[in-house]
Amino acid sequence: MSRPVILVHGIDDTVARLHHLQKYLEAGGLAVHCFNLVPNHGEAPLAELAQQLAEYVQANFAAQEAIDLVGFSMGGLVSRFYIQRLGGIRRVRKFISIATPHRGTGTAYLRNNPGAQNMRPGSVFLKDLNRDVAMLSTLSFTSIWTPLDLMILPANSSCLPVGQSVRVWSWAHPLLVRDPHVLKLVLGILKDHQVIGS
Repeated sequence: MSRPVILVHGIDDTVARLHHLQKYLEAGGLAVHCFNLVPNHGEAPLAELAQQLAEYVQANFAAQEAIDLVGFSMGGLVSRFYIQRLGGIRRVRKFISIATPHRGTGTAYLRNNPGAQNMRPGSVFLKDLNRDVAMLSTLSFTSIWTPLDLMILPANSSCLPVGQSVRVWSWAHPLLVRDPHVLKLVLGILKDHQVIGS
């Protein structure tokens, strides 16, 4: 039986953004779970949203049950805080980030709320996570990103020096979680199929 997979959405999104991905993974035989982060517009620090993820895991899965995480955009950073700071490292076996600003994005300067401030290049939040990013090498970590991303600036901010980085050619940030190639990649990674990095 496969591990449960939790999908974590991005800023301004709800689980509706991940509906297509959820259905695709379920059709591939996986048990998929998702929930809404509240608030979703950046009005809360990402650490607070990560606590919601931790509480969701605790409430819905047995204490020793392993899980997989797929985080889209901001959801990848929420997932990382859970993994690196809230004990998720002991539970997560596979972690996939899709178009996540691991090293920040210039578009975060377009709004001045706590969540956006966390996603600015050089933020205290990102410096903290990236100082011991090597933690992610103890699990299966893959970053999926596109050079054409106009939301993550620069686009290669989605890449980290650990794990596997997979470049795809997708035209729009919000459509990455509907892109057929990305869907196939995510399912393949979660089901232990071979994935070729770029």
